[in-house]
Amino acid sequence: MFNVCPHCGEYADRKTIDPRGRFAICPACGHAHRFVQLPLFVLSGAGGTGKTVIGLKLATALPECVTMEADILWGAVPATAEDNYRSYRNTWLRVAKNVGQGGRPVVLVGTALPDQFEDCAERRYFTDLHYLALVCEWDILERRLRSRPGWRQSGSPAFLADMRAFNAYLQANAGLLTPPMTLLDTGTASPDESVAAVIAWVKQRLG
Repeated sequence: MFNVCPHCGEYADRKTIDPRGRFAICPACGHAHRFVQLPLFVLSGAGGTGKTVIGLKLATALPECVTMEADILWGAVPATAEDNYRSYRNTWLRVAKNVGQGGRPVVLVGTALPDQFEDCAERRYFTDLHYLALVCEWDILERRLRSRPGWRQSGSPAFLADMRAFNAYLQANAGLLTPPMTLLDTGTASPDESVAAVIAWVKQRLG
């Protein structure tokens, strides 16, 4: 709906954005329509760092935002490493953009990195994208992953190796990415303490 011009009917996800009143301008006919431009909050991290637990609590503890799990479209929307998952992220940006027209920004929970979002066509419809990476020390993370139910296969050598590498990458590089990611160590914090920290991080950026 949002990407279809109400004047000429052409579809475009790369409209020019005029910040004076937040207008999206159709590249085919020049028609400008007003829209709500909000920030997007991305809550990332390796498996076992607490994304699922925190996301569930945020849904009711942070009514200023709409919290959504990024994996719910996995398997239904194409997602490949060949394009660094950008097509999948672009779909989520489109969803978040449309949700945001109701006046509440989205907190998107799922393993991701900034460069997967920043080059997407739909990125232009947000004021800022803020990234928070959950991390913890490997011994804690490994214990959490091994304690999961067997159907999740979180204790397999390959999965453990991947999560260890991604967690270490975030610990070492989060602040060097473009834009940088804020780190939150959930290793020794209780779920409620981690939720409170995420809420404070979001509210600080909401203004």
